[in-house]
Amino acid sequence: MLDDFLMRAALAGLGLTLATGPLGAFVVWRRMAYFGDATAHAAILGVALSFGFGISVYAGIIAVALGMAITVASLAGRGYAMDATLGVLAHSALAFGLVAASFLTAVRVDLSAWLFGDILAVGRVDLAVVWAGSALVLALLVWRWQALLTATVNEELAVAAGLNPRREALVLTVALALVVAVAIKIVGALLIAAMLIIPAAAARRLARGPESMALGASLIGAVSVLAGLFASLRLDTPAGPSIVAASACIFAATALVRRR
Repeated sequence: MLDDFLMRAALAGLGLTLATGPLGAFVVWRRMAYFGDATAHAAILGVALSFGFGISVYAGIIAVALGMAITVASLAGRGYAMDATLGVLAHSALAFGLVAASFLTAVRVDLSAWLFGDILAVGRVDLAVVWAGSALVLALLVWRWQALLTATVNEELAVAAGLNPRREALVLTVALALVVAVAIKIVGALLIAAMLIIPAAAARRLARGPESMALGASLIGAVSVLAGLFASLRLDTPAGPSIVAASACIFAATALVRRR
């Protein structure tokens, strides 16, 4: 009953949730939803440049995502409003990416896969990249967990404790760029932010502490992946959007739960 491509898809999705759970928790705590969206939109420009220059897609996405983060930080430091800056850069990067892709014949056919994901087309190499990237992000977050929490709760307290809030923000930026790179093949550039935010927001209703929320976000993400793939198989719907839709249904269910 379970074909190889379906098993690879499930394993890729489950591997992704190892990183999106705890990282999504920080995205929710720090209210970085728009930042994650901007980074994901910039990924399309990274895809187009990768095909144009003949380099690895993952390397191109990471480079553009980090460039986006550095640009945002630079403009914010000069007094530009963060929400306006992110809005301009996010849509500009997406537009330039789509325009650049229109000049590349080889990309035209597969462009929808980069926008909405094509988890059923994940190969063995992609699977290895997803698990390696997720493991790297998870290790990075575990290593800096307490420092990241302190900087998230109170930057002045972090400084008093000898921490550098900007360095911790850079850690999250690097982690976000890595997640975008490994997730784009699974849920696509337009849905990556949803996989970061929705499971974490759902877990927030049930969690009693930071660690339990991060773990809960990963579990909800894993259930969403399996439920979305099952729905895609039964209803013949796109796999990536089906995964996000399943996650949204779980969030709706948790919204009915009263906090104790």
